[in-house]
Amino acid sequence: MATWKPFPHPEAAYRRTPASLKKHWARLHVGDAEPWPADAAVQQAWIHFHAGEFQQAHDVGLKAAGAGITVANKAQAMYATYLVDDEDDRLALFQAVAERAEAQARDEPRNPNAHYWMAYSLGRYSQGISVAKALAQGLGAKVRGALEKTIQLEPAHADAHVALGAFHAEVIDKVGKLLGKTQGADTATGLKLFKRALELNPASAIARIEYANGLVMLEGDKRMKEAERLYAEAAACDPADAMERLDVEMARAELDD
Repeated sequence: MATWKPFPHPEAAYRRTPASLKKHWARLHVGDAEPWPADAAVQQAWIHFHAGEFQQAHDVGLKAAGAGITVANKAQAMYATYLVDDEDDRLALFQAVAERAEAQARDEPRNPNAHYWMAYSLGRYSQGISVAKALAQGLGAKVRGALEKTIQLEPAHADAHVALGAFHAEVIDKVGKLLGKTQGADTATGLKLFKRALELNPASAIARIEYANGLVMLEGDKRMKEAERLYAEAAACDPADAMERLDVEMARAELDD
């Protein structure tokens, strides 16, 4: 495997020890509701992840197996989302995560994050090839089903609420409300999901970013002021780790544009 690009905003505050990781676990994982891992190797993989050492998190997580697969999937998905410029490389990384997460979901059908990372990666892959094309290939139903399963298994999974809200918004934006209904997409449901995500994770920058995007996709320019406010709030969030820092930097870049 080629060497991955380094995280561009390293901070000493993002590096945890096993003890401080456990102390801050609830805050760091309010978005994905991942349970505390008993395996020391998996803990080390998460330490790498939160510090922005995504390749090390991926490698250590895969080697640890079990709960380590979730760390590897999250690390690879976040790396592809934020730090990979080449579109073909991005799509290949998302495909690999989706395949690995789907296998994990078969082995552990009651693991919420196995379903979530399959859905997330397929969703990002769909955006890359065009949402309309992905819907024609049946990926939309797969993404929606996996996210709904995630929430069924873990109702407090804030990130799944964000992603499912984004699914509704993306589909309606790309194919319209009428055709969107055939894919299970609905404006009111999408907005409700975004609101619930922020109730579950009030400190989330990405929930605000996706909510802002969703407002404009679902209801047009009349919600632009609210979307701008949400972006400003996202840019002002205090990131607890490398992933959250990338979310905040994305919001700041959008406001600068």
